[in-house]
Amino acid sequence: MLSWSSFRSLSLAVALVAVTGISLSAQDSAHRGRKYKPPPPTSRIEVTVLRDSDSKPIENAAVIFQLVGDKGNMELKTNEDGKSVIDVLPTGSTMVLQIIAKGYQTYGKEYKIDKSDMTFGIRMKRPASQYSIYKDHDQAADRDGKKGGADGQKPSSDKPADSGSQSTAPPSKPQ
Repeated sequence: MLSWSSFRSLSLAVALVAVTGISLSAQDSAHRGRKYKPPPPTSRIEVTVLRDSDSKPIENAAVIFQLVGDKGNMELKTNEDGKSVIDVLPTGSTMVLQIIAKGYQTYGKEYKIDKSDMTFGIRMKRPASQYSIYKDHDQAADRDGKKGGADGQKPSSDKPADSGSQSTAPPSKPQ
C-alpha cells in the first residue's frame, strides 16, 4: 500500500502536470492579450500667419484644427514667427482650418490632408467696412452699366419715361 509521503508526492506531481498544461494553453501565441492595432499614419502641418498689408508675422493668433466628422478640435497659438505646427492629424482625412487674430478678419477653409508634410501660408486682412443699404454703392450697376435698384430699374426719384400720362398713385419702390 502507499505510504503517506508517496501519496503526497504523487498528488503533487499530478497537480504540476495539470498546471503546466493549463499555462501552456494560455500562452498560445494566436490568442495572447489584446490585438495590437497600429495608429493611422499622421501628417505634419505647418501654418504661417502673416499680415496681408506688409507680410509681417502675427504672433499669438489662434490656429484651430477640426477634423470633419469628429467632435472637438485642437487649438494652437502662433509663435513670434507667426508659425504653428501640428503632427497628429491622420493622413487622408479632411480638416477645417480656422484662424482667429485680434484686429483681423477670421479665416476659415476646409482642406484635404493628402500629404505627409503640408505647409499653409495664410494672409490675414483687416476688417472691411460693413455693407449698408443706406449708402450709395457703385457695384449696384445692372447689365447695361446703369445704376439701379435690385431689379435693374431706375430709382423712383427719376421722372417716368412717359410724362404724358397722369398717375395719382405714388411710384412703387422695390422692397
